[in-house]
Amino acid sequence: MADRTEAAALNLKGKGDLAELMVAADLRRRGFKIAIPFGEDCDFDLVLIRDDRLERVQVKYAESDGIVIRVRCQSHSLTNGKVRRTKRYTAKTIDLLAVYDRTSLRCYYIPASELGAGRAILHLRLKPALNKQHIGTRPAERYLSLA
Repeated sequence: MADRTEAAALNLKGKGDLAELMVAADLRRRGFKIAIPFGEDCDFDLVLIRDDRLERVQVKYAESDGIVIRVRCQSHSLTNGKVRRTKRYTAKTIDLLAVYDRTSLRCYYIPASELGAGRAILHLRLKPALNKQHIGTRPAERYLSLA
């Protein structure tokens, strides 16, 4: 379990930077090569080199409640602290949505094909639903490996 005081000390940029580092380290541990795009204007944070293919990876920071990980599938462009534009991720802009969960200290990898035409939020379940519902749920363990 992550130290809440330490997590609270991180600002949004710091949380994003931490997530990118943790995902990059996880991918390297798995034996993949990665590249980091130059500048802030890309729709993705990392490039995964897998089987001689380049895959665009958008990285997200999350803090689960131990039951569900809420994954934001969009980003906001800000001007003077105000949201100027909201961009939802799709398979046209990324190949993989990688999530670093600060609570479990694990990385999860969601294929962009699961994002459809763009969605605001996606939920990964760390524990089964209390009502025993399985249809339409996404068990988090399914996303621990790269498909």
